[in-house]
Amino acid sequence: MNLIDELTWRGMLHDAMPGTAEHLASTAPVSGYIGFDPTAASLHIGNLASIMLLMHLQRAGHRPVALVGGATGMIGDPSGKSAERNLLDEATLRANQAGIRAQLERFLDFNDSPTGALVVNNYDWFKEFSFLDFLRDVGKHLTVNYMMAKDSVKRRIGGPEDGAAAGGSEGISYTEFSYQLLQGYDFFHLYKSLNCTLQMGGSDQWGNITTGTELIRRLGGPEAKAYALTGQLITKADGTKYGKSESGAVFLDPALTSPYQFYQFFLRADDADAPRLVRVFTLLDQAEIEALEAQHAQNPGAKTLQKALAKDVTIRVHSEAVYEAALAASQVLFGGGDLGALDEATLRDVFAGVPHLRVPRAEAGALNVAVLLSEATGQQIFPSRGEVRKLIQANGLSLNGQKATSPDALVAELPLLHGKYLVVQRGKKNYYLVELT
Repeated sequence: MNLIDELTWRGMLHDAMPGTAEHLASTAPVSGYIGFDPTAASLHIGNLASIMLLMHLQRAGHRPVALVGGATGMIGDPSGKSAERNLLDEATLRANQAGIRAQLERFLDFNDSPTGALVVNNYDWFKEFSFLDFLRDVGKHLTVNYMMAKDSVKRRIGGPEDGAAAGGSEGISYTEFSYQLLQGYDFFHLYKSLNCTLQMGGSDQWGNITTGTELIRRLGGPEAKAYALTGQLITKADGTKYGKSESGAVFLDPALTSPYQFYQFFLRADDADAPRLVRVFTLLDQAEIEALEAQHAQNPGAKTLQKALAKDVTIRVHSEAVYEAALAASQVLFGGGDLGALDEATLRDVFAGVPHLRVPRAEAGALNVAVLLSEATGQQIFPSRGEVRKLIQANGLSLNGQKATSPDALVAELPLLHGKYLVVQRGKKNYYLVELT
């Protein structure tokens, strides 16, 4: 299956310039690039769809190029934005670029072959390019009318009096207005230096990408030809943007989004979204996906699609061992997994959504279970010692995964997780995390 057909059946293709399919079929390998904005220390789920475009490009026998925008990252792309963003210093951008490259290496095959992936940094060619030289050599080739016609600019062009004051745009600075020209020159530079003839990106990047193809046409001579391909923006079935959890963006860096939270994010995907997500974010083929969909339809409650999606993406972004740990953590709440096998960070992640009650260790040591779970925790677990006793007698109370047998057992004698945690399960679904401080 060729690249265009692959992206089409996966629902990833949004648009392509005329002749793109023929160019990909007749030229091998084609070097194609996508730009990544280094304004954060990690890529996130929103970037993952773009990474998958590069993966499919490489799997189709072409060369993926990832441009980490060390120069353009200092300015900011106005696409999809309604306000000017904060600019980062060079040292922060450099650190972010290093982190992004390390993440890309988990997806792309970097080697010396004609299809080996490359990472480039546009700061390397912009750092010696003076403002006057850029205006003389590049800026004169595109009119202001052409640049203002781009959707990303038109959405921001209104001033405060007709934009921000009405709850809309705050206008656009010259800095961000110039972004499309810089990105267009990136394409021209890569065309010259790497024979890069294809730029890809999200559908909101179409205007910036075609600015590059136009610059190549004007600067490269009559034979110069470049192509554009954009992917669908990943949205939920209700039209809202996909890629954020309740706590914000879902990052690929485990220090920013824990593997457990990452796995759970995909596992919680709605049934209406799961068929598309498994096509976009995994490399499962059409037969495998259709088999999963048929199995899911027979028993939606088993979450067959979501489990396959979460497994595939978690292994690719992190590792199989990390996936197994996230799966084990998930089973603690839903399948009776071993609490003792969880490290402290994962334990806190698993129970992040339940009441977290803190009791001074010096006070708790002399108490029994009935007092700890009633008065010492402010009656938030049980209103009285008697209620604790009743539930223990009914075999309905568990402490750290073990059935409680005596309300008079001393807290000092309980086996605590990591020396300080007590997971209290009241009935089947009510959990509390008690921490001795």
